[in-house]
Amino acid sequence: MMRLPFQMLVRSTAQQLRTLHTSRAAASGQLFVHRDSDANNPNTPFEFTEENMKRVNDIIANYPEGHQAAACLPILDLAQRQHGWTPISAMNKVADILKMPKMRVYEVATFYTMFNRNPVGKYHIQICTTTPCMLRDSDSILEVLTRKLGIKVGETTKDNMFTLAEVECLGACVNAPMVQINDNYYEDLAVKDMEEIIDDLKAGRTPKPGPRNARFASEPEGGLTSLIDPPTGPGFGVRDDL
Repeated sequence: MMRLPFQMLVRSTAQQLRTLHTSRAAASGQLFVHRDSDANNPNTPFEFTEENMKRVNDIIANYPEGHQAAACLPILDLAQRQHGWTPISAMNKVADILKMPKMRVYEVATFYTMFNRNPVGKYHIQICTTTPCMLRDSDSILEVLTRKLGIKVGETTKDNMFTLAEVECLGACVNAPMVQINDNYYEDLAVKDMEEIIDDLKAGRTPKPGPRNARFASEPEGGLTSLIDPPTGPGFGVRDDL
């Protein structure tokens, strides 16, 4: 008789708590399984441009004969930069070039989340909501993004300009909250900063990446507290009789 009220209390409390992610967790089938579609199937056209094919050969030349498979990552990255995302036909092309089993390329492309196996917008916005960013109010940054873009996490704007994703730690915790837009990090964000960045991108301008609060890299906001003197020269601290 006592269990029902307790269960109701637990359910009520859980509903008041924000989950660690506002976006739905991706099922394993979505992460690792390919299903053919009109836009993504083995017959989807993909060929490296002449210029990029030269770069492919330059990349392969960095590795010893018989170890060309080590070039899989950089060549997949080149394919994605050319195509905008990584269709299965691009993976097959990489496998053919490197003379390696297609499954090995699939394993790489599904392991690294940097490879987008579905189309994304011109600006792929990834917002970190892991603990350090959350404590620095990444929720407000996420709210700005959904409001300014008119989309939810996991969606792309109708003009294919913006895709919004919620991700785990991007490795810039000391500069929280932050977002990654394509290859650039935008750090130490306030609500107005995020609004300005989106406005700039919509206007065709490229916002300056890095911290938005004028500090250099990851140095303390209050200024340096250690290693503030010039480095000592050779022989410092060594006995004179040595």
